[in-house]
Amino acid sequence: MEATIVSDKYNHYPVLLKEIISIISPQYGGTFIDCTFGQGGYTNEILKFPNTRVIAIDRDIESKKIADQIKKNFADRFLFKNMKFSQLKNLKLKNENIKGIFFDLGYSLNQMKDKKKGLSFNSKGQLNMKLGLNDFSAKEVINKLTLNDLQKIFKYFGDEKDSKKIANKIIRERVKYEISTNDLVNIIDSVKKSNSKIHKSTKVFQAIRIFVNREISELINGLINATKILKKDGVLAVVTFHSLEDKIVKYFFRSLSENKSISRYQPQITQSEPLLHMTERKPIIPSKQELNENIPSRSAKLRFVIKKKNFYNFDSDIFEKFKSFIEIENIGNKL
Repeated sequence: MEATIVSDKYNHYPVLLKEIISIISPQYGGTFIDCTFGQGGYTNEILKFPNTRVIAIDRDIESKKIADQIKKNFADRFLFKNMKFSQLKNLKLKNENIKGIFFDLGYSLNQMKDKKKGLSFNSKGQLNMKLGLNDFSAKEVINKLTLNDLQKIFKYFGDEKDSKKIANKIIRERVKYEISTNDLVNIIDSVKKSNSKIHKSTKVFQAIRIFVNREISELINGLINATKILKKDGVLAVVTFHSLEDKIVKYFFRSLSENKSISRYQPQITQSEPLLHMTERKPIIPSKQELNENIPSRSAKLRFVIKKKNFYNFDSDIFEKFKSFIEIENIGNKL
């Protein structure tokens, strides 16, 4: 797993923009849902095409500032909702012809530079890491959860091999003082003896961000609901930035692209055509030109599918497949 860290020296850059536009084909018109509006890069590009409409959502209320500017130019073709993409089913879409739904699961430059959010190990002050519409912060996670809980979070969400040692040191230190962002970085630095090229705190901070924002269940619910509301021949596209995200997307897409029963209301018989169609089995990655212009895109992977049937209800075992990660997420219910 690799964290999505964006250095201050880079400008915001919508990752794999050309590829996504090519896949969703806005030149033919239709309504598109931008599930991770952020700074509006994808939305702005789509709205350049006539006869298009964009419904943009983002859990980060700061995104509304940019959304308000776009609304001035495209009052009848743009709608913004401050919500989590797991809540896609709550959108009123009765008369909408949804041609494409897309997710960019990376953090924006503004989010990474926002010291109040504290997403980066370069942040100062209190631990936070909330993207918006959260139940708890990183401060509560680090200063309240048990040794065993912290170890699980670091190990399974961050692939941190020194998870137990780091968790032990946190427990010892938090008795003396409330741990801040800088304190946590120093604790990790004192434990890890790694000579890796990545910062020693990268994996732990990634793990906490995933946990605080419930990114696993958010993604799974987002994929399920996006598939439900997408119309026949519509495109669902997802850009991931670390291996756990990619595993979830890859499994979901492939499981619904196989010839098996897809409706919970029909007998378990083989279907003549699966619900989704994958035209590309391997992920699309940034070009050499994009990598040169935007180094943080190096870990990006784009996968997409086309919906072949207008089914709304369908079976998926994705929650069972990633049950162990959901159980770790549910540790947050203690806070």
